[in-house]
Amino acid sequence: MNKAELVASIAEKTGFTKKDAEKALNALMESVKAELIEGGKVQLVGFGTFEVRDRKARKGRNPRDPEQTIDIPASKAPVFKAGKSLKEAVNK
Repeated sequence: MNKAELVASIAEKTGFTKKDAEKALNALMESVKAELIEGGKVQLVGFGTFEVRDRKARKGRNPRDPEQTIDIPASKAPVFKAGKSLKEAVNK
């Protein structure tokens, strides 16, 4: 499912117009992004949690020259952890 399909699904389930559904989806995405940028996390009970995890600096291999070792700098990665009810629904 891509964004347009998700917007159409939201519009169908809520009775919103597609334009209003897209505004709501964009507002949700912007709110989650803003919270993660500030270092917080977003918990949606029954669905899951969005948070930022730190990745340590590490050594890696250059894919073009596997003999060469490269340094991969530390970074932050946004992650999603599925909630219990979402996991159960997917595994039925």
